Amino acid sequence: MTKLATICYIDNGKELLLMHRNKKANDVHEGKWISVGGKLESGESPEECAIREILEETHLQVKEMDLRGIITFPEFTPGHDWYTYVFKVTAFEGQLISDEESREGTLAWVPYADVLKKPTWEGDYELFKWILDDVPFFSAKFIYKKNVLVSKDVMFYGNR
Repeated sequence: MTKLATICYIDNGKELLLMHRNKKANDVHEGKWISVGGKLESGESPEECAIREILEETHLQVKEMDLRGIITFPEFTPGHDWYTYVFKVTAFEGQLISDEESREGTLAWVPYADVLKKPTWEGDYELFKWILDDVPFFSAKFIYKKNVLVSKDVMFYGNR
C-alpha cells in the first residue's frame, strides 16, 4: 500500500528546527533527530499537509516554503511504500510549541554546523546536506532493510 507524507525543514537562516523523537510509544523514529511532517489526510494537497503538520507539531505558521524534492521509501514500514514531499520553509511566524505540549518529541533549533552530528537515519544525512546546500530539485529512492540503508538513488533537476 502507498502512503503519502511530507518532510518539512524549517530554516531560520542559521539553524534547522529538528525534533528529537523521544516521546511516542512504538515510534519507528525513536531516538532520532528528524524534521517535522506527517501523513497526508484525505483530500489534502502536499502543501496543505505541510502547513497543517508544521502548525500541529510546532505551532509555527508557514509564510514561505519551497518544494525541494520527492523521496520514495519502498517498504519502509511493513507493507507500505512511503512517498514523501520534501519542503523547505524559510519564512514563518508564531511562538514555538512548549516541550510539555509536544506529543512526539523535543523540538530544538540546531545550528547548521551541528545538524550532521545528530543521530538520525543514514539517508537523512544526505537529505540534510541537500537542504543545507540548496541543491536542485531532487527525486530520490532510499531503501532500508531492518533499519539499515541498503540502497539509494537520486536524480537532480534544474539549477538553483
